Amino acid sequence: MVLLLLTAMALVLGPVPSSAADQNWWDPTARPTPDAQINVTGEPFKGTDAQGNVRGYVDAHDHIMANEGFGGRLICGKPFSEQGVADALKDCPEHYPDGSLAIFDMITKGGDGRHDPVGWPTFKDWPAHDSLTHQQNYYAGIERAWRAGQRVLVNDLVTNGVICSVYFFKDRSCDEMTAIRLEAQKSYDMQAFIDKMYGGPGKGWFRIVTDSAQAREVIKQGKLAVVLGVETSEPFGCKQVLDKAQCSKEDIDRGLDELYKLGVRSMFLCHKFDNALCGVRFDSGALGTAINVGQFLSTGTFWKTEDCRGPQHDNPIGNAPAPQAEKELPKGEEVPTYASGAQCNTRGLTDLGAYAVRGMMKRNMMLELDHMSVKAADQAFDIMESESYPGVISSHSWMDAGWTERLYKLGGFAAQYMSGSAGFSGEARSKEALREKYHVGLGYGTDMNGVGGWPAPRGADTPNPVKYPFRSTDGGSLIDKQITGERTWDFNTDGGAHYGMVPDWIEDIRIVGGQKVVDDLFSGAESYLRTWGNTEKYKPGKNLAADAVGAWASSSEWWNPIESFQPGRAIDGDTGTRWASEWNDDQWLRIDLGSTQPVGRVTLDWERAYAKSYRVELSDDRTNWRTVWSTDTGDGGLDTARFAGTQARYVRIKGLERGTQWGYSLREVGVYAD
Repeated sequence: MVLLLLTAMALVLGPVPSSAADQNWWDPTARPTPDAQINVTGEPFKGTDAQGNVRGYVDAHDHIMANEGFGGRLICGKPFSEQGVADALKDCPEHYPDGSLAIFDMITKGGDGRHDPVGWPTFKDWPAHDSLTHQQNYYAGIERAWRAGQRVLVNDLVTNGVICSVYFFKDRSCDEMTAIRLEAQKSYDMQAFIDKMYGGPGKGWFRIVTDSAQAREVIKQGKLAVVLGVETSEPFGCKQVLDKAQCSKEDIDRGLDELYKLGVRSMFLCHKFDNALCGVRFDSGALGTAINVGQFLSTGTFWKTEDCRGPQHDNPIGNAPAPQAEKELPKGEEVPTYASGAQCNTRGLTDLGAYAVRGMMKRNMMLELDHMSVKAADQAFDIMESESYPGVISSHSWMDAGWTERLYKLGGFAAQYMSGSAGFSGEARSKEALREKYHVGLGYGTDMNGVGGWPAPRGADTPNPVKYPFRSTDGGSLIDKQITGERTWDFNTDGGAHYGMVPDWIEDIRIVGGQKVVDDLFSGAESYLRTWGNTEKYKPGKNLAADAVGAWASSSEWWNPIESFQPGRAIDGDTGTRWASEWNDDQWLRIDLGSTQPVGRVTLDWERAYAKSYRVELSDDRTNWRTVWSTDTGDGGLDTARFAGTQARYVRIKGLERGTQWGYSLREVGVYAD
């Protein structure tokens, strides 16, 4: 009788409201209305694999809050709103009624910028894979990527003061650090917004983390670990005007401390424009010309090129016209024409830049090499190699591919730009042997809201389309076409139009590039966290030369009555002093460590007078020497000789051939156990 009564009550009352029912932990108790759909079913996976490694994808380069940078009107729409998608995904006011004033669209995409500005519910013309001005990071799209297996997302806080200043439309200050602070706060606001949907603080899937252990714990819970980074053109006010720095070491320390306090754990030191820290890797085509105009407006100088010293090179500038941008130049100024063979920026890492690199190392932060000129990246590598520092990242295919092994040797992490499936897979396969050699996974950098362009659709008639629904890599989630209002998104016809298409893009990679590429991506989160964790553990090695009995040399320059160039100057801990030899090839510098000790690494900071050919030798008795390292391609700068750990009391640098007309000159020599 009781059972019959309960059944009757159930029929009368209808289904139990979701707020009262047992809730799937991955489903929110409430969403804003109206809102986009996720169109993914199944429980997100938790935990680690049998070896204790986290599973999942890593997006190493995204810009969730870019709409808050560049003066607030370059990227139209917001990633979240309490009023829902209709409020969040609005076009910029000046884009109404038909996009005639979408100036940035004209500059970056070409054409006249015209488009339907209406967002919800039709989304006729945007977001789109080739539109660079509309919000692509709506939170529901990121949620869809998380549900499909992404477990780490690096949110790079981004802006550019010069682009802001010359752009016609803005509603706030162009100060870069002000924008970075706001974007950091908005990131925490988005976390609170998602938490609220799940019942309160800490309950949502979007978790901002500040150390690798915290990230691992979040991922074990099946949630998304969000890391804050910074990508801006003149960090800490470190611009340069007519090659003169506008910041100091104190500005750098103050800026790094502030960013660290905000939760930032990785950053770029230069981006788009040469600054007081480093030269940049050029952009190409019309966009490159437009950015070169910005370079002039910011610094008073255009990019300068030279023949590259080695096989690595910067992007070709391209000499393509950009009429809208070139109108901003003062009367009489023109963008230079560049020789096709000169593809390297003359500007490398400055002394202030080297100070900033070491400042990041001191704070155990990860350095982003993408956007550095090859000369600057080479010098940054030199510094990190001299200290065995693992915290180096290439997050979106902007580092010269020839340095990938150099990055992996240090323990760094690499991700590829979110390009078309065929191109992405080809790039991934070209480095597959290196990943296997160093036992690392692969990441992707979506660069959404990053003004780059994303995978175009392969077409509805492609012979091997993405078929809906499909399973996630772990097999636990079923992924169908994503729906926003009246718009149903299909990767075959829409491509990488917004963040919600990331799972569809990965499925397209599986179809086009094969399961092996996807498997490498699925182990990316673990590799990223290893790099981060090892960076956090880093401690400088003890320099055995600092406690040496002394140093001797075959000769020393004697003619300067003001400055001493005696051999002890190379181990005094002061880079402002140096040892300098007489001007002939056969010269040596010997260091007595005082006792027999393990030696596995020697660093040499050359002054302009460097050795082209030299070797590092060890001895126990100053008589019998054994060569442990040598080169005949020395090019000066900061060298690191690394070899199997060997017991020795004496270390000798044996010069064989000079690289200049002068002798050999070393500012500092470091000797380390490993």
